[in-house]
Amino acid sequence: MTDTDKPSDLLYPYSRYYGDFTPENLVFDANLQEFAQRVTYICSLETNGKITPAKAYEQIRSLWTQLAESKTELGIEDSGERSR
Repeated sequence: MTDTDKPSDLLYPYSRYYGDFTPENLVFDANLQEFAQRVTYICSLETNGKITPAKAYEQIRSLWTQLAESKTELGIEDSGERSR
């Protein structure tokens, strides 16, 4: 960790956004990264026996629902795979 790094940078790492810039896409990207980070924590807790598989499933399902709702609220359409 360097002098400019904060402890929260290690717990909540975020990658730069490289997609087509719109405020909606940027917000959804942040939501998606938070979803991925939380799923990682939940999977770690389940793997280490701290929560049951059923509890992990319910938590991840709830997070997925929240992510889908944010996508709908932001008005982001399914565009299929992006060509590079």
